[in-house]
Amino acid sequence: MSLKEHLYELRHRLGMAMLIIAIGAIFGWIWFGVKLGPIPSLGDIMTAPYCQPDLEPYRVKFDGEIGCRLLQTEPFESFMIRLQVGTAAGAVLLSPFWLYQFWAFITPGLYTKERTFARTFVFFAAILFAAGAVLAYLVVPEGLQVLISFGGDDFITALTGGKYVSFIITMLFIFGVSFELPLIVVMLNRAGVITYEKLHKWRRGLLMGLFVFAAIATPGTDPISMVVLALALGLLFEMAIQIARVHDKRKAKLRAAEGWDALDDDEAAPFDYVPSDAEGNDPGEKPAASDTSKRVNYDDAT
Repeated sequence: MSLKEHLYELRHRLGMAMLIIAIGAIFGWIWFGVKLGPIPSLGDIMTAPYCQPDLEPYRVKFDGEIGCRLLQTEPFESFMIRLQVGTAAGAVLLSPFWLYQFWAFITPGLYTKERTFARTFVFFAAILFAAGAVLAYLVVPEGLQVLISFGGDDFITALTGGKYVSFIITMLFIFGVSFELPLIVVMLNRAGVITYEKLHKWRRGLLMGLFVFAAIATPGTDPISMVVLALALGLLFEMAIQIARVHDKRKAKLRAAEGWDALDDDEAAPFDYVPSDAEGNDPGEKPAASDTSKRVNYDDAT
């Protein structure tokens, strides 16, 4: 494809991705105020940590108030919150579809091994992000209880919708992104950038750094969120170190079996490599009959 054709393809993929996200936003907008069978509405899911029974003594109660509600202090604040939350939820639910558009644009330029590597990375990255977001949602009620109860009986709480929703989304995002750190360590080890020996040597310092990162990254100042995030990252980091240990051990056995370590510095490594043309065909094999338009004259190329 020419550069112009690549730009047209990119425009098409971006347009499709934006259309899918828009459809997801419409779905999220509707879901915000409607239950989907046994699944509660998105608005109820977002307000559940604030409306927990343990916080009832600290929440302000207005005359005639029914249930638990957030404050709207600006015009269209509830509209913007519903749009923001609905768009985020729709984008997450339909992420396989709009991410596929970017994948379809990039994948023609990747080799088979690189495609497999990318699929594995994206698969585990999605699982870890979802796990981090779920953990954050479970931790938020405990964190809110600690934060709100600091004032004791001298303060009453009435959270505004904008600040509360921003706090929840920030917690979900930070926990989800933080859970990607161990995966990055594993990928760097696979690429040969970081070895198990170095990770084992730096273990104490890295664990200390994770606790400092958790203290800085969490938007709330409650100790529960910080400790939970730090412990979860420490556990995942230890798993990443053990995965790196197994990988380096297998790599060392492979090097010993093929005699890499016995080679001199000026001697070539015994790579088992067969060159191929741009279409991935073995030069020793004839192209398929259905592929006559892509045949290559290997004698001329040589």
